[in-house]
Amino acid sequence: MAIFVYILSKMKNLSLFFILFIGFINAQKLTSQEISIINQGDVNSALPIYQTTDENQHKTLLSLSTEIDPLDKNTAILVKRMKESLLSTDGGVGIAAPQVGINRKLIWVQRFDKQGEPLEYFINPVIVWRSELQNLGPEGDLSIPEFRDQFYRSKVIQLEYVDLKGQKYSEIVEGFTAVIFQHEIDHLFGILISDKKEKEKNDSYQPVDAFKKSDSVTR
Repeated sequence: MAIFVYILSKMKNLSLFFILFIGFINAQKLTSQEISIINQGDVNSALPIYQTTDENQHKTLLSLSTEIDPLDKNTAILVKRMKESLLSTDGGVGIAAPQVGINRKLIWVQRFDKQGEPLEYFINPVIVWRSELQNLGPEGDLSIPEFRDQFYRSKVIQLEYVDLKGQKYSEIVEGFTAVIFQHEIDHLFGILISDKKEKEKNDSYQPVDAFKKSDSVTR
């Protein structure tokens, strides 16, 4: 009897694991609407950048994003088109998938911490650690016209992400580039800097200048 109960318990655990695994795969699968947005028009061109001034686009910007399958061919198209969208801006240094209408965890960041300051993409990025010490610096947003303000961000973060081959990476990032990562990953949680400012009003921080640029930039 004890053996039978043990086997049943194992079967239940395996079934639960299978259900969770299938759920994870389905969560990563792009919807037909998302595929339509990604492939609209010329797939080699920039996707339009969503604005808070448009009610429907604003709702997308405020929505939570889910993980995306790095091996899906549409993910590669989205990566390429998001880069074009960022390059089409005037001085933008980062962009997140919600800003082109896709609530998925994908961002582009300009790496000011690397030689040549290249643009790099990051799939399903997660900040697994951040320093308590904060920087105070200027930020703007590609999706919020005419908005600039000062914000606090962790000076150092530890980031995990995957590439288009599904290869997982982990790295420590600091300074201005860390600020860009935090800004873009906020987008994946539906957090806009215009809302963030309201929440920070009663917070207390120790500001440290870790910025390469003295003027505000947009992301």
